[in-house]
Amino acid sequence: MKKLGLSLLALLTASFIFGNAQQQGAGGATLIGIAMPETHVQRWQKDGANLASEAQKRGYRAELQFGNADQTTQNQQIQGFLTNGAKLLVVSSVNEGVISAVSDAHRDGVEIIAYDRIISNSADYDYYITFNNYKVGQFQGQGIEEGLNLKSATAANPKYITLFAGSPTDGNAFFFYDGAMSVLNPYIDSGVLKVVGPYPRTSKDTANFQRIATENWQAPVAKTRMENLLAGDARSVTLDAVLAPNDTLARAIIEACISDAKYQSKLPVVTGQDAEADSVLSIKNGFQYMTVFKDTSKLAEAAIILADQILKKEPINVPGAVLASGDLLSIGDTGRKVVNAYLLEPVYITKNNWRIPLDAGFFTADEAARLK
Repeated sequence: MKKLGLSLLALLTASFIFGNAQQQGAGGATLIGIAMPETHVQRWQKDGANLASEAQKRGYRAELQFGNADQTTQNQQIQGFLTNGAKLLVVSSVNEGVISAVSDAHRDGVEIIAYDRIISNSADYDYYITFNNYKVGQFQGQGIEEGLNLKSATAANPKYITLFAGSPTDGNAFFFYDGAMSVLNPYIDSGVLKVVGPYPRTSKDTANFQRIATENWQAPVAKTRMENLLAGDARSVTLDAVLAPNDTLARAIIEACISDAKYQSKLPVVTGQDAEADSVLSIKNGFQYMTVFKDTSKLAEAAIILADQILKKEPINVPGAVLASGDLLSIGDTGRKVVNAYLLEPVYITKNNWRIPLDAGFFTADEAARLK
């Protein structure tokens, strides 16, 4: 099934490039290059296809490439876009190593939109579009607060939690974590919630954050770490919750828990995000506790509306997105400058409202059929 999915993805990518070549010969439409980081997280496959489709709807040519979680590969793909005459790039980078390619694009006068991942340590671009990722983390913290009824818990009978974070090369991982801990730290401080394993109070505790981070958002890495925790630090306690930063890792963590006899009758409260079909089904069936729905089809549409306005030198007004200001300005801080960050709102999803992404048409026909 997985091989078939990737084959279809390859055909889809090829069809965009082939179709675009035909359009170039016919009318020389402006080229937008779309660089996505990988395919092992389901959402990037959808994002890439949606971005290309939205660009083509508006009369642009769109070349779509996936970086296979390798920044050297992605940089080569970006160079290919530049060689082919792209006037704007939509880039969701693998890691900070993308800045050399961004610099080349800037030198060539090519506009860049960082897509759902900020490009750190670069002053060579001006636009970033994403969701309010601090709020995504707050929703994850809220899920644990709600799932464990922490408001009624006491230090005399504390709850036990272990913490996972996303990839340390993805700037969003820091916002997710800090948003979640803004909810959870008061309960830890009061003794109501006890952390098993490393505990970075915020992502600024670099040493401990690295210990809970999950390189490249790889599910096998999270599963192995969870198995080691269950056999080690958590052996003498029963975990009540696991802060998991996305759905792919949440399912890997749940898989590790199910293999442990201690959790076969009752799983910990496990968080997530992205509203992947497998996780929404897991929520519906009472395994994963919550996810965060970020309607990436709307993000893709908003990104191409932004691209269109940039290329046409029109005033920027992206429906459904707000320009970050005040306390949220830091979302657009690259470390070299503060770029214009356009934010869409996420939605909190549990067993009580799991149908929201289904009713929004977020899933493929096959995914929707499994959920009904």
